[in-house]
Amino acid sequence: MESTAPYAYRQLDEAAKEAKAQSLMQTLRCLQCQGQSIADSDAPIAGSMRSLVRERIAAGEEPEAIRAWLIERYGDYVSYAPRVTGLTWPLFALPLVLVALAAFLLRHRFRRGERP
Repeated sequence: MESTAPYAYRQLDEAAKEAKAQSLMQTLRCLQCQGQSIADSDAPIAGSMRSLVRERIAAGEEPEAIRAWLIERYGDYVSYAPRVTGLTWPLFALPLVLVALAAFLLRHRFRRGERP
């Protein structure tokens, strides 16, 4: 299938800029496939996003600025490395809380078993 995005399947001429684009594309999630990065996906929206990334890299924009713009446009889900915000911090804290709770419960159980 041919994409209307000019850089969907065509690499940038400068190797350093293409490397930056590839690195960024590996960290962005395809919104249609949901399990693939835009670098690996053949979905039309992934092709459009690849083209957009390459066009912005070619124009001299920094990868983190492009990532921030895509997150603003599509939401945190588009990035494999989500930001810690007021809404997402519990998701990052929950595993630590569960491990601490499990350690407390196991310690309590084993200490009770040692008593005669």
